[in-house]
Amino acid sequence: MSVPSYPEVAVGFLLIFFVPGYAVTKATFPEWRVRGADGLLRLLEIVTLSFVTSVVLTVVVGYALLAAAPGGFQAYWTDPLLEAVLAAIAAVGFVVALLRGGFARAAPPPRPSEAPYGETGAWEVSRELDRLAREERRIRHELRVRGNDAAEASRLREELARVEEERTELQRQREAEYAA
Repeated sequence: MSVPSYPEVAVGFLLIFFVPGYAVTKATFPEWRVRGADGLLRLLEIVTLSFVTSVVLTVVVGYALLAAAPGGFQAYWTDPLLEAVLAAIAAVGFVVALLRGGFARAAPPPRPSEAPYGETGAWEVSRELDRLAREERRIRHELRVRGNDAAEASRLREELARVEEERTELQRQREAEYAA
C-alpha cells in the first residue's frame, strides 16, 4: 500500500466531509443564497448542513458497502470504492441542483405553498393570538388598578372589547379556513 500524497488527502477529505453534502444541500434548497443582510448566517447554515450531510452519507454508504461486499469492505486508497460512490452522489446532487436553479444568479421563484389554508401560517396566527392575549391581560390589569376614574375605565373597557373582538374574529376565521 502506497502512502497518499497531499493532494489525494485533500481531495479525499473534501469528498468525505463536504462535497456530497454541499451538492445535496444545494439540490434540496436551491433558493438559499449567500447574499444580503443574512448572508453570513446563510453561509454558516450551508457549511454546517453540508458537513453533517456528508458525514451521514459517508456512514450510510460505508455501511451499505460493508453489508453488500461478500468479503467485507476495506476503504484503502488503492481501492477507493467509497470515494467513487460519494463522487457519484455528489454528481447527481450537482445535476439536480443545477436543474432546480441552485447555481443561478437569481434565486428560483418560491414554490406555491402546499397548505390549502390561509395566507398566514399556524406560527403567525399563534403569535398574533398570544399578542392579543397579553394585551387583554394588560388591559384587565389596568382596569383593576385604575378602576376609580370613570372616564379611564370606560376607555379601557372599550379597548378590551375591541381586543376581545379581534381575537374572536381571528379564531373564527382560522376555524373557517380549517373547516373548508
